[in-house]
Amino acid sequence: MLRFENLSKRYSERIIFQGLHHDTAAGCVALSDESGSGKSTLLGILAGTVEPEAGEVWIGGHSLRTAPLAAKSMLTYVPEDCIPYPDQTGREYLERVASERKTAVESDTLELANRFGLAPHLDKRFEQMSFGTRKKIFLTGAVLGETRVVIADEPVGGLDASARAVLVDLFKTLAETRTVFFSSYDTAFTQACEARTIGFADLGMRG
Repeated sequence: MLRFENLSKRYSERIIFQGLHHDTAAGCVALSDESGSGKSTLLGILAGTVEPEAGEVWIGGHSLRTAPLAAKSMLTYVPEDCIPYPDQTGREYLERVASERKTAVESDTLELANRFGLAPHLDKRFEQMSFGTRKKIFLTGAVLGETRVVIADEPVGGLDASARAVLVDLFKTLAETRTVFFSSYDTAFTQACEARTIGFADLGMRG
């Protein structure tokens, strides 16, 4: 469901990584490596928000380079700091995502929002929300539509213990039918998700 080949990225003269490749079907995969290694950059490339120097990414069989709209329709992306539009409310965000994925915000989505403790926050603007609340809104959007890949950058950042438990359940459920690819320093969370842990050394060459 998620495949990439020969991914390379540099900033000025610094090579961040080169020749990365990976192919995975349904399940949880945790990218764990040292700080500053390029994890967020790689996830941004996989989500189509960062341009690589070389290489290609396929989401649900669609190329991000040649069929970006089809590829992104198969994708849920949870960046580290989730603030799409400061004056947009959480409910408006979920409704927009649902519309883009040709579905609606229904009972299963609202039930997950309630489990995350979001009921008092859905009609707040993103600029009024805490870091953790914004992240929970984005994570709730992962159940909307028939996506095939979830990419999440440090998804447990800003979450309390109860929200972490909800996220473990969410990722394990999603991983039954989708690829969940996330970065995390949190070994306990990774193990609870029954995720396979990889580093850049497992993906090919590094700069």
